[in-house]
Amino acid sequence: MTQKATFGAGCFWSVEAAFRELPGVASAAVGYAGGDLVNPSYQDVCTGQTGHAEVVEVEYDPDQVGYDELLSVFWSHHDPTTLNRQGPDIGTQYRSVIFHHTAEQEAAARASKQRLDESGKLSQPGVTEITAASTFYRAEEYHQQYLAKRGLVHCRT
Repeated sequence: MTQKATFGAGCFWSVEAAFRELPGVASAAVGYAGGDLVNPSYQDVCTGQTGHAEVVEVEYDPDQVGYDELLSVFWSHHDPTTLNRQGPDIGTQYRSVIFHHTAEQEAAARASKQRLDESGKLSQPGVTEITAASTFYRAEEYHQQYLAKRGLVHCRT
C-alpha cells in the first residue's frame, strides 16, 4: 500500500526528477499546496498572492523506500537556509516546506531538520516550514516530468 509525502523545495522540476529515480517511488507529480486559492494555475501561483508553494507529491511504497530516505533527497536538492528563495527564483511559492500527512511524518521531519541544523553542514539554521498537508493541486500537464520531456538533468542546464 502506497503512502503520500509532499515537499516544496523551490522550483519543482528538478526535485520531481530526483524523487522519480528512487526505487519504491510509485509516482511523483508537481503541483501547488499550502495556499488559499482553489485550483490555482501556474500563473496564479507565480503572482505570490495565493499562498501556495510549488511542491512535489510523492506516492511511495514504505516497504521499499523509507520516509527518512525521501527526507534525505529533499534536503540534498535545495538550500533550506534561504527564506522564500532558491537560486534566482524568489517568492513564497519557492519556499522550503514539508507538508506532513501523518503524525509519524511530522515527527520524522522535525527530527530530520533538527539533525541537519545541528550537523554543522549548513551555514545558518534552516528555515524549512513543517506543516500539515493541505489540498494538493496538480500542476498543468506541461509541468509534469518537465526535465525528462526536454532531456535535461536539472533546471539550469
